[in-house]
Amino acid sequence: MNVLLVYAHPEPTSLNGSLRDFSVQRLQAAGHTVQVSDLYAMNWKTTLDADDAPERDTTKPFHASLDSKVAYAEGSQAADIAREQEKLQWADTLILQFPMWWFSMPAILKGWVERVYAYGFAYGVGEHSDSRWGERYGEGKMQGKRAMLMVTTGGWESHYASRGINGPMDDLLFPIQHGILYYPGFEVVPPFVVYRTSRMDEARYAETCEELGRRLDELWSTRPIAFRQQNAGDYEIPALTLKDDVAPGSEGFAAHMR
Repeated sequence: MNVLLVYAHPEPTSLNGSLRDFSVQRLQAAGHTVQVSDLYAMNWKTTLDADDAPERDTTKPFHASLDSKVAYAEGSQAADIAREQEKLQWADTLILQFPMWWFSMPAILKGWVERVYAYGFAYGVGEHSDSRWGERYGEGKMQGKRAMLMVTTGGWESHYASRGINGPMDDLLFPIQHGILYYPGFEVVPPFVVYRTSRMDEARYAETCEELGRRLDELWSTRPIAFRQQNAGDYEIPALTLKDDVAPGSEGFAAHMR
């Protein structure tokens, strides 16, 4: 299998750096081919702007989505964007690895998503009609590929429990797992989360690597998160709300899980 690991941490000698190296070695030892996009080492440009469509019509205002659509279709995108898109097309599995900063991913990784997910590449694809609303949420160009998050956080696991002060981890990751990964078609397996990173001694690090190794070994056999497909009959189209007889009484993120 081909694995793309997109890594977002500024310090190579950090816990994240060590877990990245462990993951690459484990996957390669199992016979997989791995590419790493180390965003800080690449000095990745975070902001989506007019420079990403260098051949756009400069007499008109910059339009982030429509200009990205034209640039993608015409092959005139910024070169760094095109390279990352090629990696995504090559990959069978995508791993996004990052520390949780302020309840989300670091800005540099969000910028990777915003720039690489061009209109026509990751969204805005497929038929829009009274029966379908594009190829997304279970369909799309990433259909048939898998994805997983590797997340570290300084908070305790109890802080992210169902009644924890920070809110449930599954809820915090929902916009990433459902909105960034499932939206363009990835099958999303449950995340690998390391809590209380400031209390990492050698024994706990060994346990963490053992658990991570198992998750990597089972990456292609693990049952994915059961998100509902958009065009499979659960949603009213074009309103894109759940039908009355689907998960009655359920609201919020949980309603969009089978």
